[in-house]
Amino acid sequence: MSNVQEGEVAIIGAGPVGLFAVFELGMLKITAHVIDALDGPGGQCSALYPEKPIYDIPAHPEIMAADLIGKLAEQAVPFAPVYHYGQQVVGLEQQTDGRWLLETSKGTRLLVKAVMIAGGVGAFGPNRPPLAGIECYENAGPGLGVRYMVTQRENYRGKRIVIAGGGDSAVDWALSLAELAEKVYVVHRRPKFRAAPESVARLNQLAEQGSVVEMVIPYQLRGLQGDGSLLEAVIVADLAGNERRLDADVLLPFFGLSMNLGPIADWGLTLEHGHITVTPETCQTNLQGVYAIGDIADYPGKLKLILCGFSEAAMAAHAIRSQLHPDEELHWEYSTTKGVPGE
Repeated sequence: MSNVQEGEVAIIGAGPVGLFAVFELGMLKITAHVIDALDGPGGQCSALYPEKPIYDIPAHPEIMAADLIGKLAEQAVPFAPVYHYGQQVVGLEQQTDGRWLLETSKGTRLLVKAVMIAGGVGAFGPNRPPLAGIECYENAGPGLGVRYMVTQRENYRGKRIVIAGGGDSAVDWALSLAELAEKVYVVHRRPKFRAAPESVARLNQLAEQGSVVEMVIPYQLRGLQGDGSLLEAVIVADLAGNERRLDADVLLPFFGLSMNLGPIADWGLTLEHGHITVTPETCQTNLQGVYAIGDIADYPGKLKLILCGFSEAAMAAHAIRSQLHPDEELHWEYSTTKGVPGE
């Protein structure tokens, strides 16, 4: 085949589980290509909450999501993965010799012996509130206009911020940005939040104690005011239709993600409620040589935790080794004994 790159394994998804899969495969002397629709590694950790702490990573009582991704990428370096960022896998076809041909949205073609799908929740994007002209404000500068994620907290220093939503993201970012913003308005349609009770209690306490945080309840987003590029105010309305103007530099609507499997849904995989069914011992799908790990994988007793995804990466890597070298016995050694390349 012309214009085809050949390799051993293709990993679809460069989130934390996909990155750790590079390490696990590398320790078994298997090389990997990694494809991700985002422009860099990290998946949701980088795109949605890079500056939020994670508390359930072993040996890290607390680690920022971006720092975790940095460490995982560093851990993968000795195994020289080939990254293909900013492109989505749009085609997956098995060849007569059993190998798999992948094609991406940028025309990259990979021919590999096995595939690991570590796509998290699949293709995802923010749920955009239905406000007239909202698209005009989505391309404003850092910390301005309408943003659906906070990538650099410092961009919001001294800003007037409207946060809309009632879940953990809305509450957590309100608490965090209150430390450096001029004003934080929290807009929610009802007094009850769908967030951790202790976080909600802290937010209410902040609102009662000072002038930075103001709870705008029960209100909903009604409109935006500005010159079509620079946001000046957010209009909200209560249940009776009474409007209020909130002077603002930026609106952060946290209404969750719109998730779908994208092209993955057309590859002949066994799916259940938007997840890929796998055999738990190996994480193999119903397609020979195609594996799924992380949040996208499903089996009885599945837990959607990053640390469980790490375990699945190890199990899938060993299953792939057995697939690639069925007649070769594995002489198992712990990493403390064998080390890593370059050590």
